[in-house]
Amino acid sequence: MMSLYHEVCGKCSQTVTQTYSTSFYSAIQLLHKDLRQPIHGIYGFVRFADEIADTFHEYNKPDLLHDFKDSTWKALNDRISLNPILHSLQTVVHQYNIPHSLIKDFLHSMEMDLHKKEYTTNAELDRYIYGSAEVVGLMCLCVFCEGNIQQYEELKDSASRLGAAFQKVNFLRDLQADTNNLQRNYFPGLVGKEHSMVAKKRIEDDIETDFQASIPGIRNLPHKARYGVYTAYKYYYTLFNKIRKTQPEVILTKRIRVPDYQKLFIMLQASMYNRLNLI
Repeated sequence: MMSLYHEVCGKCSQTVTQTYSTSFYSAIQLLHKDLRQPIHGIYGFVRFADEIADTFHEYNKPDLLHDFKDSTWKALNDRISLNPILHSLQTVVHQYNIPHSLIKDFLHSMEMDLHKKEYTTNAELDRYIYGSAEVVGLMCLCVFCEGNIQQYEELKDSASRLGAAFQKVNFLRDLQADTNNLQRNYFPGLVGKEHSMVAKKRIEDDIETDFQASIPGIRNLPHKARYGVYTAYKYYYTLFNKIRKTQPEVILTKRIRVPDYQKLFIMLQASMYNRLNLI
C-alpha cells in the first residue's frame, strides 16, 4: 500500500502548486507528464518554507522554520515522512539524486529572510539569490536530466542563470509588497532618496545578462522539459520588458503583470516553435 501513500502525498504537493500559483501550475502542465509530479514535489517544499518566512507573522517563525528544517532532514534520512509535502520531497530527492547541498543552501536563504531586511552589497544579494532561486532551478534540472549526470553538469550554469533572472524579475515586480509589507529591500538603489533610473538600469542590465546566458541551456534541455521551460522563459522575459518600460516610482506603487491574453499568446507561440524545432 506504499504506492497509495506516495500517490496521496503527490496529490498534496500538486494541490499546493495549483492553489498557490496558477501560473507555475500551468507551466508544469507544459512539461512531459513524467516530469510533472516530481516538480510538484519540489514546489510544495519550497512554497511551504517560503510561507514560513513571508506569511506566518502571527506565529514564532524561527521556531516554525527550525522544526521544518529538522523534519526535512529526518524525512530525507528515513526516506519517509507523515508530512505529505516532505514525503513528496524525499521521494523526488532520492529518485533523481538531488544533492542535499542544494536543499541546505535553500533553507539557509529562508533563514536569511527571517532577520535580514536589506542587502547592501552584490555579494550578499548573490548569496541570497543562489539559495532562494538558483538551487531550485538546479533541483528541477536534476529531474529534467533524469539521472544523466553529464547532461546536468553541462546545463547547470545556464539553469542557475535562468533561476537568478527569474528571481531578480520577481524582486522588481514585487518591490512594492517587499518594501511596504515585509520591510525588505533587495535593491537599495530603487528605494528612498537614492532611488533612481540609473540604479534601475544597472539592475536591468544584470538581468539581461543572466537571461542571455540561460538561452543555450534552454535550447539543449531534454525534449521532455524544453517546451515548458522555454515558455516560462518567454513569459518572464515579457514581464521583464514591461518592467523596463516602467518608471521606478511606478514600480514602487503597483505590481506589474502580464495580461492573460498575452500569456496565452506566449504559450501558443512557444508551442509552435517547439513543434517546428525552432527553440
